[in-house]
Amino acid sequence: MSQEIIINSNDEAGRESTSAPGHEVFTLSMRPDNIGVITIDVVGDKVNTLKAEFAEQISEILQQAQALTPLQGLVIISGKPDSFIAGADITMIDACHTAHEARVLAQKGQAILAQIAAFPVPVVAAIHGACLGGGLELALACHSRICSLDDKTVLGLPEVQLGLLPGSGGTQRLPRLIGVSKALDMILTGRQIRARQALKMGLVDDAVPQDILLDVAINRAKAGWLDKPVLPWQERLLSGPLGKALLFSIVRKKTLAKTKGHYPAAERIIDVVRKGLDHGGPAGYEAEARAFGELAMTPQSAALRSLFFATTSLKKETGGSAKPRAIHRVGVLGGGLMGGGIANVTATRAGLPVRIKDINPQGINQALKYTWDALGKRVRSKRLRPAERQRQMMLISGSTDYRGFANIDIVVEAVFEDLSLKQQMVADIERVCTEQTIFASNTSSLPISQIAAQAQRPENVIGLHYFSPVDKMPLVEVIPHAKTSEETIATTVALARKQGKTAIVVADQAGFYVNRILAPYINEAARCLLEGEAIDSIDKALVDFGFPVGPITLLDEVGIDVGTKIMPILVEQLGPRFAAPASFDVILKDGRKGRKNGRGFYLYPSKNTGFKWHKNPVKAVDTSIYTLLGVSAKAHLGAAVIAQRCTMMMLNEAARCLDESIIRNPRDGDIGAVFGIGFPPFLGGPFRYMDSLGAEKVVKTLNLLAQQYGERFEPCALLVTMAKQQQQFYPAENYVNEEQGESNAS
Repeated sequence: MSQEIIINSNDEAGRESTSAPGHEVFTLSMRPDNIGVITIDVVGDKVNTLKAEFAEQISEILQQAQALTPLQGLVIISGKPDSFIAGADITMIDACHTAHEARVLAQKGQAILAQIAAFPVPVVAAIHGACLGGGLELALACHSRICSLDDKTVLGLPEVQLGLLPGSGGTQRLPRLIGVSKALDMILTGRQIRARQALKMGLVDDAVPQDILLDVAINRAKAGWLDKPVLPWQERLLSGPLGKALLFSIVRKKTLAKTKGHYPAAERIIDVVRKGLDHGGPAGYEAEARAFGELAMTPQSAALRSLFFATTSLKKETGGSAKPRAIHRVGVLGGGLMGGGIANVTATRAGLPVRIKDINPQGINQALKYTWDALGKRVRSKRLRPAERQRQMMLISGSTDYRGFANIDIVVEAVFEDLSLKQQMVADIERVCTEQTIFASNTSSLPISQIAAQAQRPENVIGLHYFSPVDKMPLVEVIPHAKTSEETIATTVALARKQGKTAIVVADQAGFYVNRILAPYINEAARCLLEGEAIDSIDKALVDFGFPVGPITLLDEVGIDVGTKIMPILVEQLGPRFAAPASFDVILKDGRKGRKNGRGFYLYPSKNTGFKWHKNPVKAVDTSIYTLLGVSAKAHLGAAVIAQRCTMMMLNEAARCLDESIIRNPRDGDIGAVFGIGFPPFLGGPFRYMDSLGAEKVVKTLNLLAQQYGERFEPCALLVTMAKQQQQFYPAENYVNEEQGESNAS
C-alpha cells in the first residue's frame, strides 16, 4: 500500500516528511491518487481562526503543494471536529492604530486568497461546521465548495455586525458567485446560511453527509475544471445597467431606513460591491481594502468590537469562585408564556430533559405548544427534520403534581409575581427534590432574599431573570442573595449558557439592573407625553437615536400592568425619582394593558377585524389616550431633546448601579443594557457611551437638565467624582477621531 506524504507548513519548500504532523496549523498530505489534502488545525483553540501570522504559512504550504508532481487537485479541510474556520482573529484589528495599518491587513488577506484562486489545479473546500467571515472568504477563493449537511454547518459573512465589511475579497467574489441581490442580503445582514439553503443559492456545489464529505471533495478535485454554474435569470437581469441601478437604489433606501445612518459599514458595503461590478475586480478589491481600513477606525466598529470581546470574556467565567455542578434534568414551575419559553430553550438548545408543573393541564399543553410551534417553523423552512422535532419534543413532559421532580437538578420558577406563592414553591421543591436541587426564580421585581426567607436551604435559592420572548432575548440576569452559595451561582450560570443565553450576575436589589435603568427611561418618556408630545414622535425620537423600539412601544410590549407593579417597589426602596407620573394611573384603570389585550398607547387590531386590507394589521396610536390624560398632543420638543432626556436618565442610573455594586463592572452593565433592552450597540453600551462623551460633559448635561426639568436629573456622586478627576469607566484606550479617521491616545 502506498504511503501518504505529509508536509508541514514549517518544512522547507519541497522537503518531504513521512513523520506524523506536529503542532503546525497547516498540514499537507499527498494521497496516492495525486490529490493533496491541506488540513487546518489551530492547536490549543476550540475553533480555527485566521491570524495575520498564518499568511506566510498558507503561502508556503501552497508553494510546497505546487512543487509536488503530478498534483491533480487540492482539498482544504479542517482538523477540528465541528468547525471549518470560524472567522478571523478580531484582536488583529484591535492591534491596528491607523486606517493604513488595517488596510494593509486586508490587502495581505486578499493577496493570500488570490494565490488560492490562481492555483493551477482545482482547489476544493470541504466544509463542516462554522464557515464564517474570513473562513467563508477562503472558501470563496477555492474553485469549488462542498459542505456537510450537519446542523453545525453554517456559512456567512458577519463582519457588518462588528462595524466592518469582508476585507479579503468577500465583497467581490460572493456577488459573482451567487448574484448581487443575494450577496448584498448576506453581507448586509451578516446572516448565517445552512447547508441546503447554501446549495440552493449556489454558494456551495454540493451538500452531503459528513462521513462522506472528504471523499466527495476529493472526487470533485479529481474531476478537474468544471463549468461555472449559470446565475438565475433574475440575477442576470439585476446585473444589467437598469436592473443594477434599480437594485442598488432600493437596497440603499432600505438600509438607511433600518440603520438610521448609525452603521457606516452598511453603506460602505453597498459602495464597494457596486464599485467592483461597475469597474472590475482590481478596482473592487482596492476599494474593499480601503473601506476596511477606514471602518476599522470608526467609533462604531470600536464599540461593536468591544461588545464582542465582552461577551467572549463572559463565556469564560463561571459567575462565582466555585465550579458548577453537572445538570442532567431541569424542572419548570408554570406553563405560561415565560414557563413555555424557558422549557423551549432548555430542551431545544441545552438538549436537557424538562419537567413542567402547572396547576392545570391547559397550562402544560400551552407550554408544549410553544415549543411545537417554534420547531414547526424550522421544519417548514427545511432547517429541521420532522424526526428531530419529535426527538426534541420528547425531552419535554409535564404534570399537575410533582411526579418526576425527585431527581431534578435545578428548578426554574415562572409563576405569578406573588411573594407568598413563590415562598410556597420553595417549600414544595425542598420537600420533593434532593438537598442539592437549586431553586431559581424568574422574578422581575421581588427580592430573592424575601423569596428565600423561609427556605430550609437558602444557599440553593437564586434569581434567574429571563426577558420576553425567552427564545429571542439573549440576556438573563443571575441574582444571588446574601446566602446563595458560590456553587449555586456557577451552576445557574452554566444552565443559562447551555440555553444559549448571555448571563450577567447582578445584586439582589429592587429592579436588579436592567429594569432599574429602564424605569427612569420610560418614566421620562411618560413625562414628555404629559407635556403634550405626541406618542409616535417620542417613540420615533428614540428609534432614530438607535433603540430598536421606542419607550412607549416597549411599555406596551412588556405590559402596562407589569410596569405598574414594578414601579412601586422601586419607589419604596430607591426613592421618588422612580415614581411614575400620578396621572398615568388612569391608563391602567381604563383597562389598557398593551399589546396583550390590544389596547395600550397603541391599538393592535386583530387579523380578523378592522384594517382588513392589511395582511398583517398594523398598530396605530390610540388618540383617545390624549383625552384620557388631558393633553393636547403635538410634536414640539424636538427629537434631540426627547432622546437626551430619556437616555440621560438611563445613563445616570447605570452609573449609580455600578457605584452601588448592583453590577460587578462596566462590562456587565454594557452587556445588560445592549442585550436586555436594546441600548444602541453602535454606542457600545451606557458606560462606553459615557466614556466617549466624557464624564465632564455627562455631568454638565445632567446639571442643565436638572435646572430645566427637576432634581431627578441631578448627577450621581460617582459621575461628579469622575468628572472632577477626569476618569473613565474603562482603562485609557485609543479613541477614534470621527472626522480624521485617526486614533488619538486618550
